Amino acid sequence: MPPTADEADEFGVLRSKRNATRYQILVQIAERQPAVNQQEIADAIGITSQAVSEYLRELADQEYVTKHGRGRYEVTKAGIDWLISQTDELRTFVRHVSEDVIGQVDVETAIATTDISEGETVSLSMQDGALRAMAGGAGRATAVAVTSASVGRDVGITNFDGLVEYELGTVTILSLPRVQDGGSATVTTDTLVERAAANDLTAVAGNEALAAVTAAGLDPDIRFGSATAVKEAATKGLDVLLVAADDELAPHTDALREGNISYVVVDTTEDDR
Repeated sequence: MPPTADEADEFGVLRSKRNATRYQILVQIAERQPAVNQQEIADAIGITSQAVSEYLRELADQEYVTKHGRGRYEVTKAGIDWLISQTDELRTFVRHVSEDVIGQVDVETAIATTDISEGETVSLSMQDGALRAMAGGAGRATAVAVTSASVGRDVGITNFDGLVEYELGTVTILSLPRVQDGGSATVTTDTLVERAAANDLTAVAGNEALAAVTAAGLDPDIRFGSATAVKEAATKGLDVLLVAADDELAPHTDALREGNISYVVVDTTEDDR
């Protein structure tokens, strides 16, 4: 069920990824109205066109936008008021950062891929879902080591420059029916092995999924807290195969949409692979 307008006020842009996306979409609509191209908005804020469409329906239900026909949207007074309230929150936060935080040194942790000495400039990259640091400043994203580390050890880094460039991972969801409708028997071993090999991690949700993966001779990487773990893994650039019973799907797809993670659901009863 979409959040209400009251809930939108309670959980602001800084405390909700979903509200941050709603905020960006409303800004894009206000800039483009009344002719709104969903794909242009998707490209501008880095989500799928399908996700934009879902958000637009939600915003229309909350009366933050009005629809005047295909591809024609306008931000309402309520929508403008909400944008103003969220912008005020952002302004307060920026003031706090400027006045209270700047000057304090942020230290992050990376995994050393070479021997690193304290005070050395390092290049940063994202590999296998973890931030990695390599001695030398040749990379597009660099930092300065505040500790020494040997290969494979954790190293403290600060004074960041540039952006660590990597793509979000994708999630393939194999949907299994409940046990009374066939359960794990609806997916073949070959299908599971092939799809698992094509992804970085395999996750399961529900005993039907665990039984299917185990029968295929696979050891799942993620069994517990899978909705959060799958989203986090994809956010770090890993591709994930999620095998899930039908009644476990909703919390996982909700989490993926909230994280703007691309996913596809495959019904095993219709999968010809």
